[in-house]
Amino acid sequence: MARVGYIGLGLMGSGMARNLLKAGHTLVVHNRSRAIVEQLASEGAIAATSPREVAAQSDFVCTNLPDSPDVEQVALGPNGIIEGARPGLIFMDHSTIKPETARHIAAEFATAGVLALDAPVSGGDVGARAGTLSIMVGGPREAFERALPLLEAMGKTIIWVGESGAGQIAKVANQTVVAGTMVAMAEALVLAQKAGVDPERVVQAISRGAAQCWALDTKPPKLFRRDLSPGFKAYMQAKDLKIVIDTGRAYHVAMPLTAVAHQLYEALVGMGNGDLDNSAVITVLEALAGVVVGQASDGAASS
Repeated sequence: MARVGYIGLGLMGSGMARNLLKAGHTLVVHNRSRAIVEQLASEGAIAATSPREVAAQSDFVCTNLPDSPDVEQVALGPNGIIEGARPGLIFMDHSTIKPETARHIAAEFATAGVLALDAPVSGGDVGARAGTLSIMVGGPREAFERALPLLEAMGKTIIWVGESGAGQIAKVANQTVVAGTMVAMAEALVLAQKAGVDPERVVQAISRGAAQCWALDTKPPKLFRRDLSPGFKAYMQAKDLKIVIDTGRAYHVAMPLTAVAHQLYEALVGMGNGDLDNSAVITVLEALAGVVVGQASDGAASS
């Protein structure tokens, strides 16, 4: 079993860290908010007070943080991981950040003899808790092979995509599809509601045909209950889409549908609803159409 550090214990990180602990690894944890650190310590983890302290006690250090500057600060900043790292340590970042940031961090770590993997995940907090995440990995193949037992404790589909930054490119592609399908599903449900047709029956009718997708499989029951509690927060989806747009710009790739999705998520955040689930983008479209999915529409024909 390995000595593993985990930094960033939010919706995703806490579930992933717990699965490492359940798999029998020695777990050292640090987080800006200390309540979750104390909770994990009560479950058998070792509490640390800084990224440097985590690295000094670990053979692997995982991070799951909000954005590129956060990862760079924790990894390379004062009292950061690099200050406590020994040659041979493997750094695995499960955040969604810019591919160029992942490559920069990997290059800096290489000067200290540390191997870095960019290993973003998909599957939401449910997948994080269940250990069924999809994990897309970039970085040295030798580091991937050494880290694979840890990754298998946290995920079900684990793919080495390529060298440093490749995992983040895969996540860019993932978020392009996720946001597009989430918005398309929202449009379909709002259209059904506005037309006076039962959206639940529409979902039943289309969910096993060509329209079948993860969003349609998982989100409508919560939407019909108006349960918008987050599995993946909308403001994080907006942040990820900015990374998608910026990456497309860097490679001169037009991404018109993603640009529209990004604007809808920015509108959702601007409405003060950034902490809701990413499926709450439907509320922006409801506001534009003047209906609420699951409620009777004035003047609509009965279904």
